[in-house]
Amino acid sequence: MSSAGPGWVLHVDLDQFIAAVEVLRRPELAGLPVVVGGRGDPTERGVVSTASYEAREYGVGSGMPLRLAARKCPEAVFLPVDAPVYEAASAQVMATLRALRWAGVPVVVEVLGWDEAFLAAAPVEGVGGGPPGHGDPWPGDPREFAAQIQAEVLASTRLHCSVGIGDNKLRAKIATDFGKPRGVWQLTEANWFEVMGELPTDSLWGIGRKTSKRLAALGIETVAQLAASDARVLAEEIGPTMGPWYRRLGRGVDTSPVDATPWVPRAHGREETFQSDLEDSADVEAAVRNLTARVAEDIGREGRPAARVGIKVRYRPFTTVSRSLTLPEPTDDVSVLAEAAVSLLDRVDRDRAVRLLGVRLEMTEPPGGY
Repeated sequence: MSSAGPGWVLHVDLDQFIAAVEVLRRPELAGLPVVVGGRGDPTERGVVSTASYEAREYGVGSGMPLRLAARKCPEAVFLPVDAPVYEAASAQVMATLRALRWAGVPVVVEVLGWDEAFLAAAPVEGVGGGPPGHGDPWPGDPREFAAQIQAEVLASTRLHCSVGIGDNKLRAKIATDFGKPRGVWQLTEANWFEVMGELPTDSLWGIGRKTSKRLAALGIETVAQLAASDARVLAEEIGPTMGPWYRRLGRGVDTSPVDATPWVPRAHGREETFQSDLEDSADVEAAVRNLTARVAEDIGREGRPAARVGIKVRYRPFTTVSRSLTLPEPTDDVSVLAEAAVSLLDRVDRDRAVRLLGVRLEMTEPPGGY
């Protein structure tokens, strides 16, 4: 495991990554509203995976049904999702980041997904300094390094990125949004409340709309109010772990290091949205078996058997239920896994039309745990 402790942290986020990759493949699409999702047919069921900035100006966003996106932006170019191409582009970006040197010092890269990563200077014996505000922010000016990152990523991949600079991961991650697109932004303890204080709590990384509503019910609507809240009240109302943690988010506190340890998945899953609802029970069972076989291939590549099986069923118009069970013993036998998944259908309504099915297989822990 390689990790970096306190000091400057940079968050790199590729601008409109999937759309940008598609434009590289089809230069004639540059400057046009591009929407990537499903099979690229807005008359079918499916959701937007990403939209170019030009499409976003019409209100198109990730997770939106393709049909709605087409109504908002009729002139958009719709493209199908091509995951292998995005994975290859991402690998090239991450290789570029890992090869960087910050004032001659190697960097630690923590990958967050296809299009984003944290960077920090790798520890060097006998050399160092304190975190910003407590000595020299070694190894150099983070803004100069941010510009270097942008230049080298563009040169090697032809992709643009934005960079957030922080004195911890939380602040660096949030800073990136202020710099988009193609910009650099810095957020530290010194300007935290000036920048974030009056913003709503769901502007914090780690707080979504549901949690924001729970906080609002307690009279906490802004970041500054969350930071000044009573940790004991939060612990009682939200939970002994999450309540105080949300208060720490409000203050911009994060002590986690930038860690290059590869992410190890706990589970794999597959979903399928059907263009026509499945109304026959036999068709639903067949679809569950097919999905299970595909997920079994995914966990097979991990080399760990499944210990738990789960299904997701979405009915018409949009009601979703989930069911799961723990297997008597872990297995990678496709027939056993498929029977377990099908058995879960007995715990849902079999008389309603099904628009989406999902199967999830949770694997045994790897040697040494997570």
